[in-house]
Amino acid sequence: MFERFTRDAREVVVGAQEEARSLGHQRIGTEHILLGVLARPTTTSAQVLARHGIDRAGVVAAVRTLVGDVDADALSTIGIDLDAVRETVEAAFGPGALDGPRGRSGHLPLTPRAKKVLELSLREAIAMKSSSIADGHITLGLLREGEGLAMKVLHDRGVDPVSLRRDLGLALNP
Repeated sequence: MFERFTRDAREVVVGAQEEARSLGHQRIGTEHILLGVLARPTTTSAQVLARHGIDRAGVVAAVRTLVGDVDADALSTIGIDLDAVRETVEAAFGPGALDGPRGRSGHLPLTPRAKKVLELSLREAIAMKSSSIADGHITLGLLREGEGLAMKVLHDRGVDPVSLRRDLGLALNP
């Protein structure tokens, strides 16, 4: 399927991996795909998303908040106070001791939802009678999957998915 991706679409997928790595995440999720789109501001998708008020900085902040809150909440349910752990580690090893690069080298795996988004991008391209998968089809795949963290971020930022889908469709097929 990757051979059908346009250059921009390939850069979005590679960018998603870079975004996951920069956030210290071990897998590529829908949120990283959205960030991969936004990291290339000249792409069709990034331009349409910008018209809907979505930018990379805002999505990065939202992802950090959402993922951080989920991690902290999960740990607190078993009696671990993440802030107390950070203070103890930084007292022993210095400020920012936990901020170093994390993760593994090589390719990061896709979450099941991210895989589904890429599969749906192919379906979107076929439905639009396109011989290749463009960055816009990937964003349409995100919308069609509809339940990942990327959609939560878009929803929380007031994006109407129906309107975004319409605008992407018009941009892909003027």
